[in-house]
Amino acid sequence: MNKKISAAVASAALVLGATTANAGIIIPAGEWTVDINGNVNVYASVANYDDSAAASGGLSGAQDTTGEDKNQGIGTGLLPAWLGVTATTRQNDLDVSWTISMQPNVSENNVMGDSGDIVAWRQAFLTFGDASWGSVKMGKDLGIFAANAILNDMTLLGVGNGGGASGGNFTNGHIGTGYLYPAWKGQVTYTTPNFNGFTAKVGITNPNQHADASVQAVYQDRFGIEGQLEYAFTAGKAWTSFASYDHSNGSQ
Repeated sequence: MNKKISAAVASAALVLGATTANAGIIIPAGEWTVDINGNVNVYASVANYDDSAAASGGLSGAQDTTGEDKNQGIGTGLLPAWLGVTATTRQNDLDVSWTISMQPNVSENNVMGDSGDIVAWRQAFLTFGDASWGSVKMGKDLGIFAANAILNDMTLLGVGNGGGASGGNFTNGHIGTGYLYPAWKGQVTYTTPNFNGFTAKVGITNPNQHADASVQAVYQDRFGIEGQLEYAFTAGKAWTSFASYDHSNGSQ
């Protein structure tokens, strides 16, 4: 795909901690500690596309179906705007926490300026565990398989692919054009303790369904199984992940 960015004027970003690992506003609340964290990721961009939608397979970053090759817009980049709340405590020899987050859009191209569908809710999970035996996560969060690829992408705070489009909650970056998107999934995941830099995690994920123009629906017949092995060292880290699903075509 050949795409030329004529201008990208941005990023007015207020970063209070894009993940729960980075502290934002810390509030003591009795036996709990509440962390409010987030970021605002905004770009005004102008793009000029050489490829037609047909030639690119319809991917973002191409001319539209009418052949229009220029696009302008204000919106987020690869990482959407984010507001998260995490509460943690230590009780009964367990580290316990819960996290809820939302991802509001920073722009809207509806004629009224508000389509009513501009907020995603990507996280709602709880964890419990101890450093001696690991931790268990239950609820909705980023999937395990291929998650490290996007979480460690140097362009995560960038404008992403097709940045001129407005009205969307985020651009797709290299998702679908370089690696698989792990998606936000209901899950039950176990993570081991840290063994001198080595950790492992394995979990079952919600059997999500998918439908497109070619089939009525694709149903997962059981829980997905995902896992990851990771080793962190002074200069960086290395990881590998796997996934297993069983599905059937709903049109058959």
